[in-house]
Amino acid sequence: MARYTGADCKLCRREGSKLFLKGDRCYTDKCAVERRPYPPGEAGHKRVKEGEYRTQLREKQKAKRIYGLLEKQFHHYYEIASRQDGITGENLLRIIETRLDNIVYRLGFAMSRDEARQSIRHGHVLVNGKRVDIPSYRVRANDVISIAPKASELLVIKRAVVASERVEVPGWLEVDIEKLQGTVLALPTREQIDSDIREQLIVELYSK
Repeated sequence: MARYTGADCKLCRREGSKLFLKGDRCYTDKCAVERRPYPPGEAGHKRVKEGEYRTQLREKQKAKRIYGLLEKQFHHYYEIASRQDGITGENLLRIIETRLDNIVYRLGFAMSRDEARQSIRHGHVLVNGKRVDIPSYRVRANDVISIAPKASELLVIKRAVVASERVEVPGWLEVDIEKLQGTVLALPTREQIDSDIREQLIVELYSK
């Protein structure tokens, strides 16, 4: 599957906010948004006219980049969300939040969602005791996510666990950091999703 392979920091600068794509670096003074708070490229300093469509598009792009999704997959999730009962925007965020790569990141077993995807593809993550190597796998309430015993001594896992002390685990998840194991207590409500995304703008964009 195609993936963005450019500089992650450029994505943050393009959206004008921290997307936390570089793990621990995002919390230091090396963060590109802190050092160069303007869009990349020669036109970065120019004043851009804000319009409704541009605002909606930028919000969608920001959401895609936070979770590391491409357009086809993101739109597919929107279509699923629009067919579910409830508020489409909230359904969309809930679907994306329950991806396995996001859960591994939220539990503190990876320093970024990219790192979580890599660990999953390498077979380091178990769901209910069974190995799952699909980052887009959607977890359910009461699922138990853990790090495979053979992977528990990997430097990348240990480094993430140490860094996780600065990140609060959301209330819909429970983690036992000593056992490298977490449980999905329930599917998240909108109030429990702390991503800085205005989902209604995304719905308005796709509804046109």
